[in-house]
Amino acid sequence: MSIEAGELLECFQWSDDADPEHVRAELADVVTYCTILAERLGVDLDDIVLEKLAVTKEKYPVESTKGRSTRYDAL
Repeated sequence: MSIEAGELLECFQWSDDADPEHVRAELADVVTYCTILAERLGVDLDDIVLEKLAVTKEKYPVESTKGRSTRYDAL
């Protein structure tokens, strides 16, 4: 998975003008590996993403974090 993620990041390493088709292919590889891992672990990707977003929303309330890069525990 990390190799595929590295290949995805390489698309943007030297420029923001990455080839969209290459980015799509590399992103598909990353998602495929994540899907396989989730299946083997018996977790639902939609559920864990929504759970993580809820935690993030608590850590970084929009009212106090929008436009800031301050770590949540230093707000």
